[in-house]
Amino acid sequence: MYDFCNNCIRTPIVSRRQFLARVGMGFGALGLASILQTDKALGVDLDAAAGVLAPKIPPLPAKAKRVIQVFAAGAPSQVDTWDPKPALAKYDGQSIVGGKGGGVAMASPFKFARHGVSGIEVSEVFPHLAQHVDEMAVIRSMFTDVPAHEIAVTFMNTGSRTIDKPSVGAWTLYGLGTENQNMPGFISLHTGGGLPTGGTKNWGAAFLPGIYQAASINTSAGTVDKMIENIRSSYVSQSEQRRQLDLIHQLNELHAQDLQKDAQLEARIEAYEIAFRMQTAASDAFDISKEPEAMHDLYGRTAQGRQMLIARRLLESGVRYVQAWTGEGWDHHQDIATRLPRAAMEIDQPLAALMTDLKQRGMLDSTLIVFGGEFGRTPTRQGGNVDKPGRDHNSKGFTVWMAGGGVKGGTVYGATDETGAEAVDHPVHIHDLHATILRLIGFDHSSLAYRYNGRDFHLTDVAGSSVDSVSVVKGVIA
Repeated sequence: MYDFCNNCIRTPIVSRRQFLARVGMGFGALGLASILQTDKALGVDLDAAAGVLAPKIPPLPAKAKRVIQVFAAGAPSQVDTWDPKPALAKYDGQSIVGGKGGGVAMASPFKFARHGVSGIEVSEVFPHLAQHVDEMAVIRSMFTDVPAHEIAVTFMNTGSRTIDKPSVGAWTLYGLGTENQNMPGFISLHTGGGLPTGGTKNWGAAFLPGIYQAASINTSAGTVDKMIENIRSSYVSQSEQRRQLDLIHQLNELHAQDLQKDAQLEARIEAYEIAFRMQTAASDAFDISKEPEAMHDLYGRTAQGRQMLIARRLLESGVRYVQAWTGEGWDHHQDIATRLPRAAMEIDQPLAALMTDLKQRGMLDSTLIVFGGEFGRTPTRQGGNVDKPGRDHNSKGFTVWMAGGGVKGGTVYGATDETGAEAVDHPVHIHDLHATILRLIGFDHSSLAYRYNGRDFHLTDVAGSSVDSVSVVKGVIA
């Protein structure tokens, strides 16, 4: 194919891309594909443009440099957690209008108490998180469009109910880049049991370049090697991989002198380079055995505790957006008195520990924390067993709280009606929440755009709405 002389390579009879592609077919010894199957294992897209993940300065002032979204899939009951409704005790057992149209009122089986200097009322199911209310902005007037799990989960995570759109994490990474070129900039953590409701769309990149999608990690897999399978080649040593990559770079540079550069090929080589560097960086970030015993005690020695500890290490290592899915699930149609405390207990200590840990490390002020589910639940009882009732879906009113970077702590924003059925004071739509998240990291939601199919797309301009109809929730911004 090539005629070699002593110190030169003559003009090739095939293109540089063809050469590398053909030689690549014989690079079984080179082991590129086995260096790290990054496009499947950790979200690296081989066709993404090289260098796009470089850290960027946002156009607007912002305190938040990174985000952790803790998603309570299944829809927590707002009237049993963050939105106390004494009127439900008064109407208990009586027919009322609320939620999906009516039913028999059910008083919360849990007590609420005031906490912190702000005196925000929190349910007894969150004793650890209650100690952090002065750092939280509790939005009690959230509402969404459809009270169906898969649609609502995807809507909360992408801003779209109907077609695939980039997730909030993908938009964040697109806007800010990442602080660590040796790690994926967006990582989604779950604790096993299959993919969360809605699947990969919740952390996908859709029409954005694939490099902006998340790496999906099962943190209950056990060892680091099992959590991040395919992180190392089983056939080629790291030193040999380094030699192989160096050869690729040399060949690429030699032929770039004679041929026009190919963006896809450059990106492919860059992706393999990132993959190689990740072998050390990713293993270190996920290895919580390096943490002192006191830190394990702080977070709790549970699946969710390990997940939150890993999340802190990822944030500390420069990952821009971490999405963490709670494990138990919050879809409490029956026996809410038993099941809700169990779900709350799973995340209460670990998430409170994360907040304490970030604060002690000086990171809380620059880390935005977002906690909530896809919708709320009715103030009325549901369930075939009258002795163990639960609550049905409710899209008209629920609670999400934020804390950390740029958030006005000790704040309650908006309100539902006296039974908690519907947002009535300063209602906040999903698009408004997304616009607020973007503003806290330094972007105007109407300006952060990506051109696709002949027009500019935004996180907040889907489902027939206009970016002009969306409002940032200024009341929760410090």
